[in-house]
Amino acid sequence: MKINKNIFYFYAFIGIILVLGVIFPFVLPQNFFNDAYVIVEDRFNEIGLIGSYPFTMSFYKYTGLKYLPFSIIALIQLPILYYLLRKIGIPKDFHMVTVKNLLVYLALLMIAIFIGMPSKEFITFIFIWYFVFIFLNHKKSISKKIRIGILLFLIFSFIFRPYFIFIPVIAIGMNLLSKVNIKDKVVSSVFTGLTIMVFMSISYGIVKGKHFSQQTREELNEERGMVDANSMLTSPIEPNTWYGETVSIVYGFFSVNLPVNGLKHFLKPQILVFIVWQFFLFYILLVRFYSLIKHKKELSAEYWLMLFLFAYFIIQGVFEPDLGSAVRHKIGVFPLIYYLLYYEDFRREVQ
Repeated sequence: MKINKNIFYFYAFIGIILVLGVIFPFVLPQNFFNDAYVIVEDRFNEIGLIGSYPFTMSFYKYTGLKYLPFSIIALIQLPILYYLLRKIGIPKDFHMVTVKNLLVYLALLMIAIFIGMPSKEFITFIFIWYFVFIFLNHKKSISKKIRIGILLFLIFSFIFRPYFIFIPVIAIGMNLLSKVNIKDKVVSSVFTGLTIMVFMSISYGIVKGKHFSQQTREELNEERGMVDANSMLTSPIEPNTWYGETVSIVYGFFSVNLPVNGLKHFLKPQILVFIVWQFFLFYILLVRFYSLIKHKKELSAEYWLMLFLFAYFIIQGVFEPDLGSAVRHKIGVFPLIYYLLYYEDFRREVQ
């Protein structure tokens, strides 16, 4: 039986990565596993069902995975994640060396680096895959898909990632603006999403006394210092005023998606690779956003998935403390990125 080149290359590449995933726990720096040790050790008895750490601790305890070596966990988790991507599909030109494919090759490797161990992103990855899977179901109307998607995000934000609740709010706001007759609807949509995020953060700050980025990114970085945050993101203006928070959110958005300011780390190749990956990924997705917004009627599912993804990019600019975390969290939502990079190939019902 003849095997297509794209399928052969996909499985061959995944096979190599699985071997590397087993090796990584022995060769990667200790700081790569800080979160993993927090999850399996649970030093402060945080285990529970609400909250990303408590829920993840419960998952690894009750599945028995926390008692296994990280290499064995990689052998269990990674095939599951790659299988989920396989269910979305394999691009017909996956065997060809293109910029887009190179970004995906690197992302598949980063899945092994960041999720080949106890990780909150393992759970996020599965949730996002299911979210994408809902939109691939041609039997459901787009309005029903959107309602289910919003409900999923509300549930997930309550149980696991509280800030995910902002994603549907921003996505809906961006969609409303796209109905207005504006020349550059993509830039205007992103600006609208940022404006919504700023408004919610300032409103929160009026009630609670601290804005979102001040309470999360800035305070976390103050606690950590520079020990484990070589690519730390700090607002150029203190975010304790409405204008300071506005600058902080806009600065954060560009820092985690178009991290030109991160080029100062040119002597640290691992950070530089992350920066280049994020820059080209964002550019390609932005170009695809322009295409989808022009054809949002016939490609309504893809259009809405892109809105959800860019809404996620916007909230990353508020909560991400450093470039490393930004990349790791993008890997957590990679099923969504993967689909939107190749949606021409994947526009079919999942078998």
